[in-house]
Amino acid sequence: MRRSIVLLLLVLATSVSAQDIPFYTSDFPPAEFAARRAAIYEALGGGVAVLQGAPMPAAYVRFRQSNDFYYLTGIEVPRAYLLLDGERRTSTLYLPHRNESRERAEGKSLSAEDAEMVKKLSGIENVASPETLGEHLARYAMSGRVLFTPFQAAEGGAMSRDLATRVIADGAADPWDGAPSREGRFLALIRERFPQFEFRNLSPALDKARLIKSPREMALIRKATQLSSEALLEAMRSTVPGLMESELDAVAKFVYYRNGAQGDAYYSLIASGANAIMPHYNAGKRAMKDGELLLMDYAPDVGYYMSDVTRMWPVNGTFNAWQRELYGFYVAVYRAILQHIRPGVTAATIKSEAVADMDRILAGSHFSKPIYETAAREFVESYRKSPGRLGHWVGMATHDVGSDDGPLRSGMVFTIEPALRVPEESIYIRLEDVIFITDTGAEIVTGSLPMDMDAIEAIMKNEGMLQRYPRVR
Repeated sequence: MRRSIVLLLLVLATSVSAQDIPFYTSDFPPAEFAARRAAIYEALGGGVAVLQGAPMPAAYVRFRQSNDFYYLTGIEVPRAYLLLDGERRTSTLYLPHRNESRERAEGKSLSAEDAEMVKKLSGIENVASPETLGEHLARYAMSGRVLFTPFQAAEGGAMSRDLATRVIADGAADPWDGAPSREGRFLALIRERFPQFEFRNLSPALDKARLIKSPREMALIRKATQLSSEALLEAMRSTVPGLMESELDAVAKFVYYRNGAQGDAYYSLIASGANAIMPHYNAGKRAMKDGELLLMDYAPDVGYYMSDVTRMWPVNGTFNAWQRELYGFYVAVYRAILQHIRPGVTAATIKSEAVADMDRILAGSHFSKPIYETAAREFVESYRKSPGRLGHWVGMATHDVGSDDGPLRSGMVFTIEPALRVPEESIYIRLEDVIFITDTGAEIVTGSLPMDMDAIEAIMKNEGMLQRYPRVR
């Protein structure tokens, strides 16, 4: 009888916990998350910090944790909270209670009842349920501790802070909405319940920590960049006149998901002809025409890390005279920028050196129309007059967080994306490459993805995926 009872308990336990999915990320060890939390402890001094994780999505889509919460914990559970004690240098993770009926339908999720397992998996010292967070905050409030929490909008799937901020602003400007951000509501609740706290913004410390990437982070960005490059190559092979822009989106998504991506880094920017003049055109509803250029800017989300890559090519597979003229000039000056990027110097220095090369390229160029020459000169002048950033950071967000105008240093990851415009003819030319700054130089991670016209034309002679899989009639 005793043996039967033990066997039954083992079977029941196995039925609850056994499933062929991991409960915790394998992309980073607990020690790396601990090191990230240690950097935040330094910023807190004797203060405490509280972060809220992402809520359950209001749609039949897979849950994706917000970036800052994942960055510090690796935990992918909806409605989790994290408390960091800068004085004791310990953390407490607050997880919802187990929902057994939901687990039977969707699979097991980590909960407050799994405290010992969570501590073992994540390395986080304490695990509790959300209703205890108020009690813990009350104790810190009475002791006169400073409370840090992020003031900036949380980034979710396919989201950068600039877009998250725009969404909040649009809601605030809507007279029939006007709701505060989720971060704003959270902060207001804490202020109302614990006015004793002195509140400070945690976002700058998180942004600073996220700016410099670890080798494991760079490996995930490299994988996302590789998949973006493969998708662009397949799109080149598949492009023919009459194709819908959205069909190339489908090609890229197949490449991404076939190779383990968990989603899009951002919506696909696939713009043929005059649509490219709108840098974030994303409707994808136009049929491509013979004689046009096509711009494709698209990348995946691989393990919470993004990329951002752009290439252009002729819809019919052959660059015509004006395309060769303008695109050829653009590639030459674009490479002038890439070749000067290196650690230990500022963006202003790199731009100054690149402009000297651009002046020589411009002096040796000939244009068939005055408006083309004007556009080329304005491109060079824009670089001469704007000594700021080269592009934007890339990491957990496509337009990643962080502010640093000093010399480039190892672990920085960014893109360049200068644009050449001929507004009179609605011509827009832009490439974009991902750059890793290392101890010894700059690695152009997208360096194997062709940008030369002859190489692109050779690729486009090959049959693409869409030719092998015609539309359903």
